Amino acid sequence: MVYEAVLLFAVAFFAAWLFFFASGGEDTTSGWLRTALQVFIAAFFAGYFFWCWLRGGQTLAMKAWHIRLVGVTPRKAMLRFLLALAFLPASILWALFDRDRQFLHDRLAGTRLVNA
Repeated sequence: MVYEAVLLFAVAFFAAWLFFFASGGEDTTSGWLRTALQVFIAAFFAGYFFWCWLRGGQTLAMKAWHIRLVGVTPRKAMLRFLLALAFLPASILWALFDRDRQFLHDRLAGTRLVNA
C-alpha cells in the first residue's frame, strides 16, 4: 500500500498540473474549483486503477510485489474501486482476520488477489 501511495502521489501531481493548466492558473484553494480539482483527481485515480486492472490485473506496485487481481471485469473494477474508497480502513482490518487474507472490497466485488 505504501508503494501504491507513492505512485498515486505522482498520478495526483500530474492530474493537478493538468487541472491547473486547464483552469488558466485560477486559485484552487477554495470554492467550487477546489471541489472540481478533488473530483478530477479522484477520476484520474479511477482511470489509473481501471486501466491497470483491466489490462493485466496489476498496477506497478502490484507488479513489484508479484500480486495480481483476478476475476475482474469493468463492472467489478468500478465496484472494487468504490468499495475501497468507502471501506478502506475496515477492509484492511478485515484482511487480517479473513481466512484467505482477502480484503473486504475484494470479497464484496467478487475479485481476488493472488500471487503472480
